Amino acid sequence: MSHVTDMKVLFTRLFSIKNGSRLNNIRFSGRNFSQESERSQQAIKVSSTIPPLSEPLPNLPPVTYSSAKSEDSITEVTVLSNGLRVASEKKFGQFCTAGVVIDSGPRYEVAYPNGICHFLEKLSFGATHKFPTRDVMLRELERHGGICDCQGSRDTTVYATSADSRGLEAITQVLAEVTLRPQLSSDEIEAARQAVAFELETLSMRPEQETILMDMIHAAAYKGNTLGLPKICPKENVLKIDRGTIINYLKNHYTPDRMVVAAVGVDHEPFVEHVQKYFVDMKPMWSSENSESFTQIVDKTVANYTGGIIQDECEVPLYPGSDLPELSHVVIGIESCAHSAPDFVATCVLNMMMGGGGSFSAGGPGKGMYTRLYTNVLNRYHWMFNATAYNHAYVDTGLFCVHSASPPNRIYDTTLVIARELSNMAGKVGETELRRAKTQLQSMLLMNLEARPVVFEDVGRQVLATGKRKPPSYFINEIEKITADDIVRVARKMLSKRPSVAARGKLTHLPTFEEIQANMTLDKSDAPQGRRLNLFRV
Repeated sequence: MSHVTDMKVLFTRLFSIKNGSRLNNIRFSGRNFSQESERSQQAIKVSSTIPPLSEPLPNLPPVTYSSAKSEDSITEVTVLSNGLRVASEKKFGQFCTAGVVIDSGPRYEVAYPNGICHFLEKLSFGATHKFPTRDVMLRELERHGGICDCQGSRDTTVYATSADSRGLEAITQVLAEVTLRPQLSSDEIEAARQAVAFELETLSMRPEQETILMDMIHAAAYKGNTLGLPKICPKENVLKIDRGTIINYLKNHYTPDRMVVAAVGVDHEPFVEHVQKYFVDMKPMWSSENSESFTQIVDKTVANYTGGIIQDECEVPLYPGSDLPELSHVVIGIESCAHSAPDFVATCVLNMMMGGGGSFSAGGPGKGMYTRLYTNVLNRYHWMFNATAYNHAYVDTGLFCVHSASPPNRIYDTTLVIARELSNMAGKVGETELRRAKTQLQSMLLMNLEARPVVFEDVGRQVLATGKRKPPSYFINEIEKITADDIVRVARKMLSKRPSVAARGKLTHLPTFEEIQANMTLDKSDAPQGRRLNLFRV
């Protein structure tokens, strides 16, 4: 008994000390809620006297806002002795993002088996001369809380890392190793081959068609040249690409004049020193290879827009467990402008005006969506499951397109609706919709630049293309200058070109290319009538 009593006393003391006050009316056999009930009643009385959140608190002094204006961060750029550009920008925070942006992508594979860049994505951050295995390299990054990634587009390849800024030298070394000194062993290449083959197989089994359709519309727009070359490795090339082919491509395209090493959240001078040490003073792995086995092949041709149509008659997979019907997909595109062209900002505003999305998007049709593809298409035609506008801008050209999807028996109506909506871009532009599109574009630009990796990519891509970076304020001001006349002028210029069409799925009812082109012409008097749209046909 005495032992139990002692334990009760000890527990009571410990509990009292922990809570900072002596316990009252607490028994081990049961709880006493008398005090809790009194406290609850007092809390209710107090809460009733507190003003609601919808009203300002009384007797508060007026709010004084800071008069300081936020200024754009300065991007510092240094060109090293071999032509390599180093760009950096300071940002508040303990972590930094650093990487390499390379003027390399599928558009340059005209003299190579298409699919090399697809292989390079799978081979990225593998074994190097400094790091004998991928695990050793990843452990080096993990010492500084680092992560890494490699992504390729049609005209650039980006190797990037995010880590503690105190490990800047280590991650700079990792970046130099993975871009300039990879081992590319036979085992790694075979593993990449299997990864590419598996990805090709899964693409054909997925209901999402975006990746395949973007390859198809670019192939239709730039037939057989530059941007029309496939981003996805063709099946027939999976077994053709070997170590020698890859090293030959790297030797010609991973050169200092085609690269920018960029970082955000670092001091510029130390970063330049690290880049000099690991990217310039240490030579790339292909410099020690037999140079006679390599050929100098670099495609410098300008993209040639052709237009045309590509069709793929197939069965598009269904979403498992979904009530969605089988869909056929159509993308209609027209040539726009390069990202350095004077009309680039106006084209971006036009893209925001068209907008669109899926019929089951968050806040979908009838729930506050105001873009043209929602109000004029998705809200009007019940059979339409998707209508989304895209603008792809490159160094020498651009592609403006709309992706739509509907059941196969509605593909005729769907295609002509989209064609006519594209044609209507050259019509009247409302003041309200223009203001909304400009505000939305400005908002998206600034919100995206809140993320450090996005700032890094923006710095790297701009310096690679122009040698400097234009600050966000420049684009905000340029967006504000866009007028309704600018939108109409840009739309008319795009619609004067031959369209491009990519279609996939069951295409029995797909209109002919001539019908699509006629419905996009600015002069509707020559357009064939065709059959009329039937809103109620099943």
